[in-house]
Amino acid sequence: MSSSQTLGGISRCGRVLGPSLDKIVKNAAWRKHSHLVAACKSVLDKLETLSDSFSDPNSPLSGITLSDSEFVLQPVLLAIGSGYPKVVEPALECAFKLFSLGLIHGEIDSAKPQNVAFKMVEAVCKSGGLRDEAIELAVLRVLLSAVRSPCVLIRDDCLVNIVRTCYNVYLGGQNGTNQICAKSVLAQIMVIVFTRVEEDSMDVNLKRVSVNELLEFTDKNLNEGSSIYFCQNFVNEIMETSEGVPSINHSMLSPAHKLQNGNGSASNVDGKEEQLDDDEGAESGDGGGSKIREDGFLLFRNLCKLSMKFSSQEHPDDQILLRGKILSLELLKVVMDNGGSIWRSNERFLNAIKQFLCLSLLKNSALSVMAIFQLQCSIFMILLSKFRSGLKQEVGIFFPMLVLRVLENVLQPSFVQKMTVLNFLERISQDSQIIIDIFVNYDCDVDSPNIFERIVNGLLKTALGPPSGSTTTLTPAQDITFRHESVKCLVSIIGSMGAWMDQQLRLGDLYLTKGHENDTSTENHLTQHGEEGAVSDSELHPEEKSEFSDAATLEQRRAHKIEIQKGIALFNRKPSKGIEFLISSKKIGGSPEEVASFLKKINGLNETMIGDYLGEREEFSLKVMHAYVDSFNFSGIDFGEAIRFFLRGFRLPGEAQKIDRIMEKFAERYCKCNPNSFTSADTAYVLAYSVILLNTDAHNNMVKDKMTKADFIRNNRGIDDGKDLPEEYLGNLYDQIVKNEIKMNAESSAPQSKQANSFNKLLGLDGILNLVTGKQTEEKAWGANGLLIRHIQEQFKAKSGKSESVYHSVTDVGILRFMVEVCWGPILAAFSVTLDQSDDRLATSQCLQGFRHAVHITAMMGMQTQRDAFVTSMAKFTYLHCAADMKQKNVDAVKAIIAIAIEDGNYLQEAWEHILTCLSRIEHLQLLGEGAPPDASFLVSNAETEEKISKAMGYPTLKKKGTLQNPAVVAVVRGGSYDSTSIGVNTSGLVTPDQINHFIANLNLLDQIGNFELNHVFAHSQRLNSEAIVAFVKALCKVSMSELQSPTDPRVFSLTKIVEIAHYNMNRIRLVWSRIWNVLSDFFVSVGLSENLSVAIFVMDSLRQLAMKFLEREELANYNFQNEFLRPFVIVMQKSGSAEIRELIVRCISQMVLSRVSNVKSGWKSVFMIFTAAAADERKNIVLLAFETMEKIVREYFPYITETETLTFTDCVKCLITFTTSRFNSDVSLNAIAFLRFCAVRLAEGALVVNETKIDSSVPVVNEDALDIQTFTDKDDNASFWSPLLTGLSKLASDPRSAIRKSSLEVLFNILKDHGHLFSRPFWTAVFNSVIFPLFDCACEKRDTPQNDDNYSPVRRSSESEGSSWDSETSAVAAECLLDLFVCFFDEVRSQLPGVISILTGLIRSPIQGPAGTGVAALMRMTNDLGGKFFEDDWREMFLALKEVATSAVPGLMKVLRTLDNIDVPGVSQSYDDVEMSSDHGLTNDDLEDDNLQTAAYVVSRMKSHISMQLLILQVVTDLHTMHLQSLSASNTSILLELFSFVASHAHQLSSETTLQKKLQKVCTILELTAPPMVHFENESYQNFLNFLQNLLVDCPSLCKEIDIEGQLVAVCEKILEIYLNCTGSPSAQKKQVNQHVVRWILPLGSAKKEELAARSSLVVTALQVLSGLERTSFRRYVSQFFPLLVDLVKSEHSSGEVQGVLSNMFQSCIGPIVME
Repeated sequence: MSSSQTLGGISRCGRVLGPSLDKIVKNAAWRKHSHLVAACKSVLDKLETLSDSFSDPNSPLSGITLSDSEFVLQPVLLAIGSGYPKVVEPALECAFKLFSLGLIHGEIDSAKPQNVAFKMVEAVCKSGGLRDEAIELAVLRVLLSAVRSPCVLIRDDCLVNIVRTCYNVYLGGQNGTNQICAKSVLAQIMVIVFTRVEEDSMDVNLKRVSVNELLEFTDKNLNEGSSIYFCQNFVNEIMETSEGVPSINHSMLSPAHKLQNGNGSASNVDGKEEQLDDDEGAESGDGGGSKIREDGFLLFRNLCKLSMKFSSQEHPDDQILLRGKILSLELLKVVMDNGGSIWRSNERFLNAIKQFLCLSLLKNSALSVMAIFQLQCSIFMILLSKFRSGLKQEVGIFFPMLVLRVLENVLQPSFVQKMTVLNFLERISQDSQIIIDIFVNYDCDVDSPNIFERIVNGLLKTALGPPSGSTTTLTPAQDITFRHESVKCLVSIIGSMGAWMDQQLRLGDLYLTKGHENDTSTENHLTQHGEEGAVSDSELHPEEKSEFSDAATLEQRRAHKIEIQKGIALFNRKPSKGIEFLISSKKIGGSPEEVASFLKKINGLNETMIGDYLGEREEFSLKVMHAYVDSFNFSGIDFGEAIRFFLRGFRLPGEAQKIDRIMEKFAERYCKCNPNSFTSADTAYVLAYSVILLNTDAHNNMVKDKMTKADFIRNNRGIDDGKDLPEEYLGNLYDQIVKNEIKMNAESSAPQSKQANSFNKLLGLDGILNLVTGKQTEEKAWGANGLLIRHIQEQFKAKSGKSESVYHSVTDVGILRFMVEVCWGPILAAFSVTLDQSDDRLATSQCLQGFRHAVHITAMMGMQTQRDAFVTSMAKFTYLHCAADMKQKNVDAVKAIIAIAIEDGNYLQEAWEHILTCLSRIEHLQLLGEGAPPDASFLVSNAETEEKISKAMGYPTLKKKGTLQNPAVVAVVRGGSYDSTSIGVNTSGLVTPDQINHFIANLNLLDQIGNFELNHVFAHSQRLNSEAIVAFVKALCKVSMSELQSPTDPRVFSLTKIVEIAHYNMNRIRLVWSRIWNVLSDFFVSVGLSENLSVAIFVMDSLRQLAMKFLEREELANYNFQNEFLRPFVIVMQKSGSAEIRELIVRCISQMVLSRVSNVKSGWKSVFMIFTAAAADERKNIVLLAFETMEKIVREYFPYITETETLTFTDCVKCLITFTTSRFNSDVSLNAIAFLRFCAVRLAEGALVVNETKIDSSVPVVNEDALDIQTFTDKDDNASFWSPLLTGLSKLASDPRSAIRKSSLEVLFNILKDHGHLFSRPFWTAVFNSVIFPLFDCACEKRDTPQNDDNYSPVRRSSESEGSSWDSETSAVAAECLLDLFVCFFDEVRSQLPGVISILTGLIRSPIQGPAGTGVAALMRMTNDLGGKFFEDDWREMFLALKEVATSAVPGLMKVLRTLDNIDVPGVSQSYDDVEMSSDHGLTNDDLEDDNLQTAAYVVSRMKSHISMQLLILQVVTDLHTMHLQSLSASNTSILLELFSFVASHAHQLSSETTLQKKLQKVCTILELTAPPMVHFENESYQNFLNFLQNLLVDCPSLCKEIDIEGQLVAVCEKILEIYLNCTGSPSAQKKQVNQHVVRWILPLGSAKKEELAARSSLVVTALQVLSGLERTSFRRYVSQFFPLLVDLVKSEHSSGEVQGVLSNMFQSCIGPIVME
């Protein structure tokens, strides 16, 4: 060892070369390798003299000159090329060290073949063919170390040669380990080369390949125990050896412009290198033309070429070529897997993928080798993940070809192939951005297939399995595997959509918080997915390759595509209808040219239908056909090729006439494009027909006798205007048609399903898929299919420049709406079927996870229908409605639902109902399992039901005892539908013990869900947002309603939870709580009015609990929440028909108010409304209970009532007023009236406006010590407080109870009197109009109303008057109080004098003596107290009122008197002379009917009261005149005169009704009543009139002259005398009757007349005395008028001598002197 260490000298190269050369010398055969030995020895000698002092840039060895380098490496080259393993091995070891240690440096290129380093690499590559295992490994080491070395740049063919050598080792290696090593080395070389290409540098960080991953698809059979471990260490060791070596000088890596016209090495592909390099030269200085990238590009192209090599027809089973193809694809996978931004940003490399790699995938897609298919899928996966934005059209081709074709094959798929596809879909579905981009760029693009939709539908078909009755090649195990994997993919898809949505929403929030910091912030929005840290394709420069689109734009594109597809589908059924639809929806233009272009260019149209449409004879269809044919350019095209080209877009129709029209137009067009082809278009027309017939004849299997060439030529003789076409021409045409059938592009020899065909037609893939699915050998030469492939490449190029190729990116989560609309149905079906049919725990858990993702997305996006569908399906699958059938998967579904409630509660809205229903049923089942008594045992409606339940319930724990025939358990075991109100509605019949035991076992499963999980949902409600908590409460109320209204099993679970969640959410803001409480309020009201009393009581108690909690919270001023919170109590109190409920409410409110009086605030309004309802209750105990609380409130807590809102004072007053009307206890009413007075005192003191000072500065702050009355101004608010108080007391005056009436009147007027000084005049006016006047109007109307009723009957009168009018005492009190008030505040209320007078005159007109006297007394008192303050108008008002009373009563009386006209009283119809005779004959009750008697009695009564009222009025007027004589004016005196005159005339009229008097006398005799004093009425009225006139003459002489009182006095006396004379029967009474018979004798007066004369005598005496008392002049003036009357008096009979005496004196003292003159 010591000698070897000194071999080679001191240089670094010498230390490596010396030992290796020495070993070569020792191992060499001296004779055979003498030249080699000599060379080694000379080099060893030379090395002793060398050092590292030289630095030659042209030298490949470090520290040695170029010449020395070539000299010292020569033995190594000889040894490697010796072919002797013992010599080759140390030489290879030496080469490995030189490369790995960085001793060899520089550029190794085939352009410099003299370079010793190049020679060494070439030699090493050649030595790989020695077929020695050790040598193979050594060669691989050297080659990998050479490529790995950062000091060596291996270029062009040299690099290709290295790869080829490794290929050869792999393909021809001696053992599996070497082959694996070769594959690993190749993969590592790819990583090295293309990592450098990516960075455009030699100094890069390199990734180590994973040998295990390389064996994923192939070569697993090569593994010999520890081969994988060995190979991994082999590669790692080589890579580690070269670490730390300095990289090559960057100046060496100049652009490879000198290599653009290379030497035509094997790396050239079809001479296209120059063209590609020109493309490269077009790049704008991005480094794409460097040597490193040039070499990488060429290597990539060669790999693609290798992958496209096919075996020849002579050797169709060339396995070596197949393995090479597979290896090429594996290396391409490694390249793409490690590819970075250069493949996206550099057009040359991106085009390389399109032109070479995609072509390779396209060609290899026809092979049935599974490894190739798996590799294709893997490469396609990488392309999709990283480079999809630049490969939009290519992805659109390969996805249906590789993935969807296999996925949609349900009946006869290859197991491995389909599993590969399912794994592929699972991987891409884990990258959410891929899923989104696929939908945006394909499903929303009218020119692209609906990839996302087909993926989802294909997975659904796979998940559902083969249709029943169909034939399939799948085993049951394979089918199950497919089903589970497809479900897994669907779960992953929906999960990725949800993850993308969450990320975008988070980024959106972040973006909003940061603001618009830069313009590109929206572009950095996508998740960094991709394997092993690879950069996502989403970062591909969006300004060039992609566009960001919003959801609205995509919606328009999606809608446009759907419309187009709808039109295509309609066209394929009925072409004309489809065209009409597309034109009407403006998807295509209306011109024939535009329709023809649509038929020619749009994929998906049925070719047969196109042909039928073009052959129609309708005008528009003909124009379209002409435009379609004219769109072709046949210039310079052979006739046969022209027909072939023409017919590839549609199928000729079967009808001869249609074919004729089409071929005729074709012939015309062909001749127009080729004028010199035929003599006329007829020739082309006939020949076209012949070609069509020949094509059918030659290629239709049904034709047995085929047409020969001679037949074809013979058939076409003379068609060219009578001449023959050249036979050679026709023969060539015949050969073309026979060898190559004319058919459409999309014709398929292996038809697929209708749906698949339609999608393939849309995409234009039918021809490609024909190649893929056709029965071809895996190595079939492509031949004519190359034309199709070139056509597809041309399509790629044509579309690449169009706008449709623009790749769209989207950040708007709104796109998920359209995705969900596409996929929710299939996903729901797949998950539901799997859950229902599978018991596999993994599969069901996957489905449940998918449900969670689906609910999350649909809930967040506000898609109510879809969200509810998913939640409902999950809820039904819990089987809680039929627990006897539950399994573990159903319990898992329950857990999933709880998880959804926690995770997505903010967006569940109406779906909460299903979740809460499940929770309710869980709790029910758990209680049954524990043996707890059902809620129904506490919520029974009657004793019978309670007895039944108690007998049926033993309540042992079910889990211990399984034979219990418990009705509740039986109902649950029997089960019911999900939508039933309660579990197990049908309770008829019993169940077996086995069923119950099975049910108990299922209950044990539910133990997995504890109370914590159940309660967590409700406790979590406090984290819900504002909208969600309202929806949650709505749903909970709905579920609770269902529980409580169950006819068989009412429950309170949800009701208790309502109280809980209200407690949890108590701290929410008021706005939210108001919305929550609106829901809860309606619920409590609805249930509180339930017919089930126990339920209602339970609900009210729950409401009480809530109320107590909320009353603990403070409420600020001007808020209304406490009032709203107590509103349910109010509504239930008002509407409930249950006394128990009403009493409970009163007790609850009493307890709450008295314990939380300071926090009631706005709730006082509801409190008083409840007590108001209680005050009007029919139950005495409720009234008393409520008033007891009301008493405490008013006495002790009055300041709290108006603390927050003064308007509650009004509610308090209304409540007290209602208590005053209580009919159960007068003490309650009286106390309520007293409290009203207390309220008035507090109101007057200003207790209500203390807190209002900040609002109204005019109202002062009032304290207890002093009250500044002068500054208290009357505001509307104060009026609103006084009005209900005063009005309520006013209404009490009509209470039927005398004590209440008196008390209310006294309190009312005391309040007005005590606090009236606070009122302004307008308010006083309002008080009189709304309080005082209605008070008396009510009383007066009840007395007066009958007088104005035409059809009034005394029977009805008696029934109405009972208890309805004031008694005399009440009237007296009221009048006295009114007068006191009016007198006290006369100055303020003077304007109300007419109303007061009206009230008093109303009392006067009362038919009852008491009120009338009260009215008179009050009127007299008012004039006494205020007469001095009255103005003339005031007196006038009073006198007119009195006159109106007197006059207005007369019509009513006369109507009453007329009722006697219809009553016949016996004897009244007799003559006046017979009256005396008949008066002695008595009458009995039998002579008159009872009704007539009652009517007559009423008339008598009415007459008496009328007379009394009229006389009372006269008395009042007389007294007023006497007392206030000096205050009366002439006009007022005239009113009084009219009044006296009217009453006197009215009295005379009544006394003149002789028939009426007779009837009344008879009736009074029968009824034993006193007759109405008509005569007295007449005497008194005239007496008062005389007295009034006399007094005027005496007291007001001046007034008498103005009014002529003396004349009126004489006239009244004359009237009196006339009445008297008429009574005596004097002839002067009938002097106006011309034809009156002269009585020859005078009969004596009867007794009745004598009595009447006696009654009238005093009045006549007074009249005569008045006349006698006139002054002499006056007497002389009027004597002529009344002298005849005096004469008649002398002749008349008198009842007494008094009249005669006065008359005698008059003649003697007055008339005598006149006569004597």
